Amino acid sequence: MKVLVIAAHPDDEVLGMGGTIRKYVKGNHDVKIVIMATGIFARRSEEYRNSTKYELNEESKQTMKKELDGLRKDAKNAAKILGVSNIEFLDFPDNEMDTVSNLQVTKKIELIIQQFNPEIVYTHSQYDVNVDHRITYNATITATRPTNRCKVKQVISFEIPSSTEWYFPSSFSPNIFVDINKELSTKVKALLAYKNEIREFPHPRSAKAIEIIAKRWGTVCGFNAAEAFTLVRKIES
Repeated sequence: MKVLVIAAHPDDEVLGMGGTIRKYVKGNHDVKIVIMATGIFARRSEEYRNSTKYELNEESKQTMKKELDGLRKDAKNAAKILGVSNIEFLDFPDNEMDTVSNLQVTKKIELIIQQFNPEIVYTHSQYDVNVDHRITYNATITATRPTNRCKVKQVISFEIPSSTEWYFPSSFSPNIFVDINKELSTKVKALLAYKNEIREFPHPRSAKAIEIIAKRWGTVCGFNAAEAFTLVRKIES
């Protein structure tokens, strides 16, 4: 089975479903990861720090381009830890995907789906504070619309700790739970491959928080650790 994971930024794929990706790989399924945006330029500052300024001078741009190379190297290393070699990077503007037409984003996803021909597509929840996450969800829903030309049977959304839970007052409401007790340590290891994205606890994007979140979802479904998803659409013949 072919599984396509469409993530807005580097590390979203691990945060959202690193354990489930590992389970698919262990089950000999073909997994492809697509990273839509750079995941770095919105910070408007060097050394992976956020700045309150918007304008970015040319010198900082060049430095951040080098940092982007490092971030993508980390993404490849994280994917390798999960067992995935098929990872593709696009260049949509970081945290400014709302400046690009939905048609342009949708067409790119349609092309990837046409080339890879997945049966299942995973992407972000629409209930998310990050605009790139919401844009990616909207475009994915459009690109996977159920026609006789689209062979995608399931579209499933995941949460991103440090983003999805902050979309007040609406909330992510999962109805699929995947046992990742055996894969949790690998998920954490893959997250740690993102050397400049990891944060200290109690930040949601910390190794300890990822373990706590997995165990919390486990209490919902009777597992020691789990990842949670929402089934957006399922087509059966």
